[in-house]
Amino acid sequence: MDGRAGFDCDVLVIGGGIVGLSAAYAITRAAPGTRVVVLEKEAGPARHQTGHNSGVIHSGIYYRPGSLKARYAVRGSAEMVKFCAEYGIAHEVTGKLIVATRRDELPRLHALVQRGRENGIPVRELGPAQIMEYEPQVRGLAAIHVGTTGVCDFTAVAEQLAESVRAAGAEVRYGAEVTVVDRRAWGVAVRTGAGDGAGARDGTGARDGTGARDAGAVVRARALVNCAGLQCDRVARLTGDDPGMRIVPFRGEYFELARPGLVRGLVYPVPDPAFPFLGVHLTRSVDGGVHVGPNAVPALAREGYRWSDVRPGELAGTLGWPGSWRTARKHWRYGAGELHRSLSKRAFATAVRRLLPAVTDADLRPAPAGVRAQAVLRDGTLADDFLIRRGARTVHVLNAPSPAATAALPIGREVAARVLEVLAER
Repeated sequence: MDGRAGFDCDVLVIGGGIVGLSAAYAITRAAPGTRVVVLEKEAGPARHQTGHNSGVIHSGIYYRPGSLKARYAVRGSAEMVKFCAEYGIAHEVTGKLIVATRRDELPRLHALVQRGRENGIPVRELGPAQIMEYEPQVRGLAAIHVGTTGVCDFTAVAEQLAESVRAAGAEVRYGAEVTVVDRRAWGVAVRTGAGDGAGARDGTGARDGTGARDAGAVVRARALVNCAGLQCDRVARLTGDDPGMRIVPFRGEYFELARPGLVRGLVYPVPDPAFPFLGVHLTRSVDGGVHVGPNAVPALAREGYRWSDVRPGELAGTLGWPGSWRTARKHWRYGAGELHRSLSKRAFATAVRRLLPAVTDADLRPAPAGVRAQAVLRDGTLADDFLIRRGARTVHVLNAPSPAATAALPIGREVAARVLEVLAER
């Protein structure tokens, strides 16, 4: 008798962003014939973190040697370029400058050089005149050039992953928001809401791209993978697992440069090592435009892309988490500066002029914002590395903000390996 009888699939993946689809992709490649279903509450893939970022393929220079972020970003950047080339997805290896504009940043810049070398990333140290050879309008005391950084269309990557997993026999359901998870010794049963996803609310929710809305169903699986991004801690609690963290959403606000010719490629400040954010930077995208940003301010909803997006229940959940208050007490000065730049275009422009003196307030045109799903631990620590945990019949991806899009293919293989171990235990 087939031990899979009575199950709708072997592995149920919750989340149709680039990480969830990479996990499904890796499972179908590592174990052909494994039945996979992906549930996504929106009307299509990549509607949140994947589709709301600067599109940078990160080199891995920032991350602690030996960490998952370092290993997977270095490996993933090369794999992402190869994937884009294979499927004709817009991309470019541009290189980038990380520029010190103050003397107190020079030690941190030199530390990045060492970190890059420890992570196996070639870097070139530059003086002021050499900076201008790469970026004539950029000014700084010193910089490093990282040649392996690039840009791509991550939404197109997610769409291709969805197409590839369907071609391998997996099913991708859109407009399917998970509302209940019942975990038993034999596996898990998940109920989806009748049109609960945002795509269903606007009338475009679809199943497998056919235009048919998911009407609510029960899906039984031998194992569950949680790649729900901004909702991952909530999904973990639905399964009965204690994630030991909460997602605290931070909105990253962007501007578009009205004079894109001021920047040739990618220009970053020296990051503050106390924060997982990289500061306001300039990014030439695959369409030729230049994005400026992001800052990092608390969002008032999990999917709060504007100040007017407020969900009282979600906000109460953030404020009720002890780690949120501990983080606020520890980093209030940093947060105040980010808030000031959010409310004042002039302050934002002043921050940009540290790198690019020619920028005027009028050069900055508002662009769509993104929301970072930042895991905060109970003690107020901002989770710095990717966080992947296994429970009974479950694998949870609990912290996968940037550079997760860059690292999506290695992350997917790691998740696949862990869930296939779950299946092998039966």
